[in-house]
Amino acid sequence: MATATYVCSIAHVANLLNEDRELLEAIVSNDNNLSYGNIVSVHIGPDDYITALTDDGIEELRDMLKSARGSVKEWNNFLEDFVAEPDIIARVKDQPLR
Repeated sequence: MATATYVCSIAHVANLLNEDRELLEAIVSNDNNLSYGNIVSVHIGPDDYITALTDDGIEELRDMLKSARGSVKEWNNFLEDFVAEPDIIARVKDQPLR
């Protein structure tokens, strides 16, 4: 794996992938969902941080979402497995599969 020289915030990744930011935040809130080192915490203040992804993390997340959208059943199962917040699930469940 190449050394990461920059990372992208979840907000930027959501715009880049045209995805719901809260959906991505829910997925990466468990750092076991992507390979080690692809999710990075960036401290922006004494007790405040944002989550960011490496290029490999963005690709892994993109592939994960593409695979999950293989069918409505797979998408619904994915949301139930990776997202604990019912409001987020309801909002993204009704979006058309891409």
